[in-house]
Amino acid sequence: MSPRIFDLIKGRRSIRKYSSKEVPRDILFNILEAARWAPSAHNAQPWRFIVITERSLKRKLAEQMAGEWTKDMTRNGVPRDTREKLAKASVKQFTDAPVLIVACLTMEDMDTYPDSRRMTYEHIMAVQSLAASIQNILLAACSEGLGACWFCAPLFCQDAIRRVLGIPSNVEPQALITLGYPSEKPAPPPRKSLREIIYMNYWGEKA
Repeated sequence: MSPRIFDLIKGRRSIRKYSSKEVPRDILFNILEAARWAPSAHNAQPWRFIVITERSLKRKLAEQMAGEWTKDMTRNGVPRDTREKLAKASVKQFTDAPVLIVACLTMEDMDTYPDSRRMTYEHIMAVQSLAASIQNILLAACSEGLGACWFCAPLFCQDAIRRVLGIPSNVEPQALITLGYPSEKPAPPPRKSLREIIYMNYWGEKA
């Protein structure tokens, strides 16, 4: 493995705090170009990305997402003051990020089958493909000196995101990536050792 690639993989962090510095358009599109070259099932490239830089739209989206999250927290019995504090922090986090990228999934070029079993697996393959493109975004951002963070929150409020951004019903908002120049340097998170995660030939046989 190239030392440069290994450094990127190990050096990447989930960044949640950003400076106000604008991300140049050419750098932003270089990062999205990396997403375009991710591997995908059948080479269907089932990813679509909505890039949001307008502050008012970021806030509107963040408020709608927070509203849905608040409903879930209410159902879970989370105290009101805690709900309000968490929702307010969420709105600020997404509004203050210089760039939001909403990663969406489309099945239009994936294979189709007459049975639900195989269509379920086809959908899973599309999700895996989109995930690969998001990882490319994270690594490309790191290579450009930017920070990013991958959030799965859209899965819990897809209809709200569709309404705000005009996404058609057959396209699924799957993830949201914040992007910008970092204003924090998180410590590396703990990782399991290779011996904890690798088996040789059969399950249970340690490397």
